[in-house]
Amino acid sequence: MRFPLLLALPIAALLVLCSASDPDVREALASLLGAPLDQLPEAQLVAALDAGSTDGHACSFACYALSLRYGGGVAQSGSEGYSGFNDEFWSVQQASQRPSCIFQPASANEVAVAVQLSRLLECPFAVKSGGHAAFAGASNIQDGITIDMKAMNTVDLLSNRSLASLGPGAKWFDVYNALEPEGLSVVGGRVSAIGVGGLTLGGGISFFSGLYGWACDNVVDYEVVIANGSIINVSHDVEPDLFWALRGGGNNFGIVTNFTVATFPQGLMWGGGRLHRLEERDKIIEAFANFGSNAVQDPKAAMILSFAYSQGSYLAQIDMQYADPVPDPPIFENFSSSALPNPVSDTTMVRTLSNLTQLFNDSNPNGLRETYWTATYRNNADLVSFILDTYIEEVDPIRNCSGLLPACTLQFITSPMFKHMRERNGNALGLENEDEPLLLLNLNTMWHSELDDDAVLEAANNIIQKVNDKARSMGLGHEYVYMNYASQYQDPIAGYGQENKDRLVAIAEKYDPESVFQKLQPGYFKLGAAPTAPCVGSMTCYGGTSS
Repeated sequence: MRFPLLLALPIAALLVLCSASDPDVREALASLLGAPLDQLPEAQLVAALDAGSTDGHACSFACYALSLRYGGGVAQSGSEGYSGFNDEFWSVQQASQRPSCIFQPASANEVAVAVQLSRLLECPFAVKSGGHAAFAGASNIQDGITIDMKAMNTVDLLSNRSLASLGPGAKWFDVYNALEPEGLSVVGGRVSAIGVGGLTLGGGISFFSGLYGWACDNVVDYEVVIANGSIINVSHDVEPDLFWALRGGGNNFGIVTNFTVATFPQGLMWGGGRLHRLEERDKIIEAFANFGSNAVQDPKAAMILSFAYSQGSYLAQIDMQYADPVPDPPIFENFSSSALPNPVSDTTMVRTLSNLTQLFNDSNPNGLRETYWTATYRNNADLVSFILDTYIEEVDPIRNCSGLLPACTLQFITSPMFKHMRERNGNALGLENEDEPLLLLNLNTMWHSELDDDAVLEAANNIIQKVNDKARSMGLGHEYVYMNYASQYQDPIAGYGQENKDRLVAIAEKYDPESVFQKLQPGYFKLGAAPTAPCVGSMTCYGGTSS
């Protein structure tokens, strides 16, 4: 079904066009709007069409239709809700997009209407959960409809207490804060301001993943709006193929309007970070590699090692988390004050999970330019040392970029995580057959000026290319690309392996035969070829894996 662009047509011509070219479109639009098209206020409709002179008449009409039906749930350019909306995005690149309108649905039915309107009118759209992606277009869209899930933010503990119902627009801090008085938690994000939807659909690593797997492994039911506007529930027993695809397949299959997830008992925990100078680099790297190999001995423990440049110095931040309120448990003995004395700072303490996510959020402020890049390797201390050397080599020439804060962050995908993936009905990530720990690299850089974009992106690209080449030469490469850390120049779906990619494509064709979520929702990572985002400056973008 197609609806041509509404080029500066008078209202009568519009109605004739709707009727003559595709009666089904006319009927569908009338159904969505709650009135026959010839009964709509002509002046308002003409104004909506006139407003589309720069952003496309199809989207102007779709925005008009949504505002007619939902009133205050739609914000258009010039309104207070529109101007304040972009302040909610983490990165400046995302905030730079100017949609035709912003729609904040309050229910799955309203999401379904937006999907049907976009499909009928061929108006592109984006879907925002928490808005924590780094690159433009991921969850905001230029000259289309941005569907903001902010109002769908409920956190409900179900009657048996073993499950919780989460709205896609909820932030992880709110989820944890709601469940903590009940002595419960769920597997979710580690930064307070990240949204439920995006993190979970991309996989979702948690402080508790050694005990329970990733966030996607703990979803037992999805409520989903699919391409034809139907609202379906998806579980291991109902639509099992789509259930598998939603576990790591991203935004390629529908818009999830509710996640039902497993809960677990959780009280206070221990966590925080210790900042060290690089004089201790060899001891830190060796201890970190040993932790990865030994993580199977205590799945309550999690660790993130970051190298960063700040205020003229390179530093190492060791973030440790433990599921029980036990300071410095034995698994972290090589990072204790006796093993690594005199840290620059130490924030480790017994605390709540929600408090710990706020600590992480403090180092992820809104309002800066951002880029994320990622790759995966086999665990090896010499490779970690090479990563650090390469990071310093590439950051040194750009140190004077305004507001630059480049970090090279490492963590492990541990053996217990693979076990939980297998035992909890599988996922699309292609990691279930792994047994040995994998090293996950995340380059995350903040800076101020658009003038420095080329230099910053080229440095990140060079680090990934050089480290991937080195890992491959050492026999330590791996094809996995974590979607939630990938840059717009990388292809996470290809990193899941050809068999899983083919399966995902087949599932998308079954539930979305017109490719609505491939073509009309163009942002983030799609199932087709490698990303087509143009490289910047003179750089040759490197989207490959280390395998």
